[in-house]
Amino acid sequence: MFKLLVVDDNKNTRELMRAVLEAENYIVFTAEDGQAALEVMDTQHIDLVILDVMMPRMDGYEFTRTLRANDNDLPILMVSAKQLPQDRKLGFIAGTDDFMTKPVDEEEMLLRITALLRRAKITSERQLTIGEVVLNFDTYTVSRTNGESHTLPQKEFQLLYKLLSYPGKIFTRIELMDEIWGVESDTGWETVTVHIAKLRKRFADWPEFRLESVRGLGYRAETIQ
Repeated sequence: MFKLLVVDDNKNTRELMRAVLEAENYIVFTAEDGQAALEVMDTQHIDLVILDVMMPRMDGYEFTRTLRANDNDLPILMVSAKQLPQDRKLGFIAGTDDFMTKPVDEEEMLLRITALLRRAKITSERQLTIGEVVLNFDTYTVSRTNGESHTLPQKEFQLLYKLLSYPGKIFTRIELMDEIWGVESDTGWETVTVHIAKLRKRFADWPEFRLESVRGLGYRAETIQ
């Protein structure tokens, strides 16, 4: 069972989140601020943190920076009453993985937690399995249990790995360009279209997944397992 840590200086919020999460069979620990959260983590293995921003002693930004400065990549879902874009930017700059504004939609929060835990598992294993297909991030290979295998160029592999890590999620060409080619790249967004075309041709006969164009938006992967 996954162990989650809820960090919020409001006791009622902590207890409400605890009840919601325990109903989903998570093991839940709580802390009233970042300093107390670090103390919990000294004695407990934590799989994910749900973190308020404005707290005494150590706020959410400082807590996140502290973890990232020590190479701790624990998934963090930052939750704040602050709703300005700048506040979200500060959270992502500090190193949070996701950001929600209060009041929190409980169903959405649970979906985001599931996605974050899934991403963390994929990252730690550096391997992604889709039915009988396995993507190995260390060798850039995509293989099937029947022995068929492709070793892809780096960018092609990273693009496929990104899309298949979030099946059903739509990514714009700009988002894919920024993450895979880098925000400083001079390459035009058309290169994403070219790489998608190459991947479609390469895996045209593989029934486990397909790459779809979403008119006016971008691309998404659909998986069939």
